[in-house]
Amino acid sequence: MSMVDEPLYPIAVLIDELKNDDIQLRLNSIRRLSTIARALGEERTRKELIPFLSENNDDDDEVLLAMAEELGVFIPYVGGVDHAHVLLPPLETLCTVEETCVRDKAVESLCRIGSQMRETDLVDWFIPLVKRLAAGEWFTARVSACGLFHIAYPSAPDMLKTELRSMYSQLCQDDMPMVRRAAATNLGKFAATVEAANLKTDIMSMFEDLTQDDQDSVRLLAVEGCAALGKLLEPQDCVAHILPVIVNFSQDKSWRVRYMVANQLYELCEAVGPEPTRTDLVPAYVRLLRDNEAEVRIAAAGKVTKFCRILNPELAIQHILPCVKELSSDSSQHVRSALASVIMGMAPVLGKDATIEQLLPIFLSLLKDEFPDVRLNIISKLDQVNQVIGIDLLSQSLLPAIVELAEDRHWRVRLAIIEYIPLLASQLGVGFFDDKLGALCMQWLQDKVYSIRDAAANNLKRLAEEFGPEWAMQHIVPQVLDMVNNPHYLYRMIVLRAISLLAPVMGSEITCSKLLPVMVTASKDRVPNIKFNVAKVLQSMIPIVDQSVVESTIRPALVDLAEDPDVDVRFFANQALQSIDHVMMSS
Repeated sequence: MSMVDEPLYPIAVLIDELKNDDIQLRLNSIRRLSTIARALGEERTRKELIPFLSENNDDDDEVLLAMAEELGVFIPYVGGVDHAHVLLPPLETLCTVEETCVRDKAVESLCRIGSQMRETDLVDWFIPLVKRLAAGEWFTARVSACGLFHIAYPSAPDMLKTELRSMYSQLCQDDMPMVRRAAATNLGKFAATVEAANLKTDIMSMFEDLTQDDQDSVRLLAVEGCAALGKLLEPQDCVAHILPVIVNFSQDKSWRVRYMVANQLYELCEAVGPEPTRTDLVPAYVRLLRDNEAEVRIAAAGKVTKFCRILNPELAIQHILPCVKELSSDSSQHVRSALASVIMGMAPVLGKDATIEQLLPIFLSLLKDEFPDVRLNIISKLDQVNQVIGIDLLSQSLLPAIVELAEDRHWRVRLAIIEYIPLLASQLGVGFFDDKLGALCMQWLQDKVYSIRDAAANNLKRLAEEFGPEWAMQHIVPQVLDMVNNPHYLYRMIVLRAISLLAPVMGSEITCSKLLPVMVTASKDRVPNIKFNVAKVLQSMIPIVDQSVVESTIRPALVDLAEDPDVDVRFFANQALQSIDHVMMSS
């Protein structure tokens, strides 16, 4: 091909590839747009590539999505911010397609480009685009328009600002629920750019329209708007305009709307301030905690500690605690689980006496819950209660539940408990641990499920780190070494795993005197799996013990293993021997 034709080549190839039947080829060429633009240069990109993309009517959503994404970062390839407006036409087309994720990406890219454009260009190019979309015949264009107002509005002259506000108001009353939903979703962003005087008049009337919408999917999005608008308004306006809406929403006929209120109530309290929270929002919250829909109770229960922190302890005890008691015996296990995950945080809020009198019985009922997740959620947050009421009270009530969970028939529950044991050990202290939980930790090493045995070995290592090598020498090492003669090779394997984890924590002396002899004996086991694991563990011990011990004990054992009939045993033994030689050379 001659040099004259060279610059034409990329665009010709792109045209061919974008018309190809193979979607992967089309996708690849779209993802290479930036490379093609660089090859063409800025002027030809503006004059040839972008118009071609505007006309490209690919019907595959994946290709369109890739194109919407690429165009968002295309400003440098068309000659910088001065020429950014040439990117608007192809994105405008993408804003009207049927597939939601393509439209969302096109809106995101338009926002990115619009936020970099000069003010005059925004007025000349961007605002007319928003107006065209907002007046679009097909609902998809109007949905996309809602996400662009917050970029267009700040740079518009006053006359245009009035027009944009009235257009947004029309979108809030659109015939199509999808458009009203988009208007509700973006109202907070748009409101943040509107002047304070218009906020109270125009924006609040749009907000009121949305809160009275007959579609619950629109109303529930308006709930999110409550928090966003609440932060923009003065406290007194917030109480006048937002508070009545929240209280109404908390009694809405649709459970989805009430669910959103339960989720957002904490943010709404911050918006209206402490006094209205006490008088109006506490009764609303109590209603949500007693809602007849489980999903609403789950959302409300999950916020109970956050809500109590806003109130003083007396109010929390008077109004919220009775509901918490009811929820602890709720018919839905998911409600109890949500409550269990946050209830511990109430202890510091209520103080010692109220916790012992009121909360402790609730903890105990949740600890005895038939549903394992509920019990686990309580145990995982015990440190918060321990700080308030002390360990003695806690341990009397807590232990039976831990023992029960430790022997649960679901292995995942046993696994979760093992993972909490080091946390419990640090909370409960060594004396309590030895009496009650030590035997359990050994019992898990002989579990039928490998994941439990492996977690138990890790648990022993973490306990040795927590309580120190002397304690481990007394309470862990002898029991572990006793298991090395177990007739089942899988249990002998877990002993090797435990030794490899404990050796670095125990230090050189104990490793040489107690752990290494066991490994040498195990190297003569009849099962190849044991022998090659011995080779791996011996290799991990090389940095821990003294060089003389390596030569006198570890090397001879590995030399024997290197002559084993089994190929894997020989492989790992030779690997360990190479490791010894490497250490020797480097030292």
